[in-house]
Amino acid sequence: AQGHGAKGDNIYEFEIEFLEPVEPKPVCRVTQRQLNITVQKKESNWWERLTKQGKRPLFLAPDFDRWLDESDAEMELKEKEEEKINKMKIESRVPKDPFKHLKKGYLIMYNLVQFLGFSWIFVNMTVRLFILGKDSFYDTFHTISDMMYFCQTLALMEIMNSLIGLVRSPLIPAVVQVFGRNFVLFVILGSLEEMQSKPVVFFIFYFWSITELFRYPYYMLSCIGIEWKPLTWLRYTIWIPLYPLGALAEAVCIVQSIPIFSETGKFSLGLPNPLNVTIQFPFVLQIYLIALFLGIFVNFRHLYKQRKQHLGPKKRKMK
Repeated sequence: AQGHGAKGDNIYEFEIEFLEPVEPKPVCRVTQRQLNITVQKKESNWWERLTKQGKRPLFLAPDFDRWLDESDAEMELKEKEEEKINKMKIESRVPKDPFKHLKKGYLIMYNLVQFLGFSWIFVNMTVRLFILGKDSFYDTFHTISDMMYFCQTLALMEIMNSLIGLVRSPLIPAVVQVFGRNFVLFVILGSLEEMQSKPVVFFIFYFWSITELFRYPYYMLSCIGIEWKPLTWLRYTIWIPLYPLGALAEAVCIVQSIPIFSETGKFSLGLPNPLNVTIQFPFVLQIYLIALFLGIFVNFRHLYKQRKQHLGPKKRKMK
């Protein structure tokens, strides 16, 4: 190694001829204070001494914090064996889930189908945008709605998966996202033909699909124990710009629909006499706008915690 010592830059090297054969590739770890080199014996047995030569080299000194004599080594080996046996006993007491593979297969298929569905939406919208330009904004709903209906209806399973404990995701964020999107899709866009030709539909569908292009593949690979770091980073980062933009597009859609609902009286509920009160649906939408941003806050908080957990600095375990 080349290093800077008391006499300036020098080449440092040493040789040790061990008593018995060792593994040819030692493990090196460099810290700010020192260089640690771990050499593994080829056969796990007790050595009378470290080196072939009887006299210990002058530069070699034992580290008594790590020193083990033969009795200590036997004790440590015995403790490891007992720990291994205890671990096996504990694992044998835990009942095995007979439906484990079935659940995993279902989750893989669910995430794969959703990924393919949103991929179709994203690719279709992107191609039409390049070919038709701004004209593609006005018929987005009529072109994409069937697939979006399918994907968002299927997304109701995410609430069920969380509710029965099939996945570890919290229930409330799943409910907020799924019901929020379905309210905009089925109640606002699905019931008003006047809203279906608005350009805002393009942005809502586009932001939704981009987000899911990274979320569903991440979950699918997680089911089989694979982590691809670029995908993990994208899954826990892409929401930072897309969620505010998606929420803004949904809010614009609701604001644009309020005059139409006021004019048509659709979904407004008139109570019978003597109350003679009418619950105006536009008023419900105004309340929903407040709930929309509260729900976004709930999801932001949840996703920020997840991002910190998956992408934050790893804490070192103390040994």
